[in-house]
This record gives sequence, C-alpha cells and structure tokens, in this order.
Amino acid sequence: MGPSGRFLGDAPNRSYANKLERFASFAAPELRRVFAELKLPSRGTALDLGCGTGLATALLAEQLGPEVVVVGVDLSLPHLEAARRQHALPLVQADASQLCFRDGVFDFIWSCNTINHLADRATELRALRRHLRIGGHLVVAQSGFLPEMFFAWDAPLDDAVRVACHRYYRDRYGLRVADTADVRAVVGLMRAADFDDVVSRTYVLERTQPLSQTDRDYFQRAVFDGVWGEKIWPYLDSEYRERLRRNCEPASPDYCLDRADFHHLQTLTVCAGRHANA
Repeated sequence: MGPSGRFLGDAPNRSYANKLERFASFAAPELRRVFAELKLPSRGTALDLGCGTGLATALLAEQLGPEVVVVGVDLSLPHLEAARRQHALPLVQADASQLCFRDGVFDFIWSCNTINHLADRATELRALRRHLRIGGHLVVAQSGFLPEMFFAWDAPLDDAVRVACHRYYRDRYGLRVADTADVRAVVGLMRAADFDDVVSRTYVLERTQPLSQTDRDYFQRAVFDGVWGEKIWPYLDSEYRERLRRNCEPASPDYCLDRADFHHLQTLTVCAGRHANA
C-alpha cells in the first residue's frame, strides 16, 4: 500500500499527468484502431473509468458520436484539470472502487490501465457490471502483458531493465508478486465477475525509424526519465547501469533513439465482456 492507504498510493492530489498525456498521445493511432473495432453503442451513456488527462476520453467520444454521452472519471484532481483543457466532456472525481453512479446507468464502460490500481479486482469488476445496463459492455485494456522491446540489439539489457523495473515497483508499494500477477488473468477475472461473451485481443504498438517527435518525447520523457532513471539503478549491476545510461542519454554517441536500427514493441491487451442478464 502507498502512503494514502490505497493499493498503489493513489490520492486526490497525486498527479502523473505528464506521463499519461505522453502515453495517450503516443498510443493515439492504436487507440483509434481499438475504438473503431469495438462493438460500440449508437446511443446512450458511456464511461471512461480512470480517464487520466482525457485524451482517450475525447477519442472515444469522437468514435461514439453525438448520440452517446461520454463521462470521464478519475480520482486525481490534477488529472481532471488537465482533461478539462482537452475537451468539454462531463468529468467526475471519484474512486474507481467507490463509484457514485446508480446501477444500470451505462451502456458502455472503457477502462485502460486502471484495474491494476485496484486491490480486489474481481470484486470491483463485479461492481462495474452492476453499473451497466443489460446488454452493456465493459472493455478493460492493459499494457505490458507481453515483454516490451526497446533494445533490439541487446536483449539481455531489455531483460535486466524489465526485472529491475518490476523489483522497484514492488518495493516502492510493498507488494508481493501475487499482488500484481492476477491482472494478467483479466479474462478469468471478467468471467468470474459474471460477464458473458468475454473476448480478448492484443494490439502491438510498434515504432521504427523515423520516429515522430511524439514518439521521441514519450520514450525520453515518460520512459527513460520518468520510469527508469536513477530509480532503478540500485536494481542493476554496474555493467547494465552503464549500458542503460549510454542508450538513454541524448548526448551519448550510442543514444538509442538516434540509431537506424531502433525498433520498439509493446502491447495493449483489450478484453471485452457483456452484461447479459440481471
């Protein structure tokens, strides 16, 4: 638990808006594809649960069209303030585990990289089912079920950084491996929460040269500086630490984002289920 008492230390004043904005901008082409391929309602009400800074909320509203009211929900006030600068859609501050909506109000719920913030995921998914109308769909998207590739030319460095990140994450929040493992079993969690017609599809976010400025900004600011940096150095031996530094510092002659053979892969797994009966 974090200092706020919540599973990952989330709090109304906590913000990682810059990271969220950079990821949403980076992943916007794939998010548009996901929304275009989902079974979306033609009218009614939709919820973006854990809407962050609101870019995905706006993309979802664009795909749904004017006959569907889209509401964004986030615990963080700084995130919602950033979202208000993105669009004029309705926004609500609420804890994902204690939503303030009546049962059966939504036709569609989208939630991206949010259920990993919930301590009792099966219970919370069952609660989300109650907020859906009969026939409504919940769609849960999560990054990282398959290993990412940053350093195509150095697989051992990829492996070492991945392990270091996981160890840092667990130590920071006082977690066991089991505390984070079941988010990977989202299909089983959805079925245990009594969703019907549960299906899953994994999308690949792939980038090669030439990288756009949006791509470069995401890799450098959100990943190299924001997620890695000195935080994970204690979890790397001196050799890997130096190899990581050479690849991630813009002034280095080995800077990975300037390499002709830079090739990045990461995944977004999208799992959908239907509320078929009372």
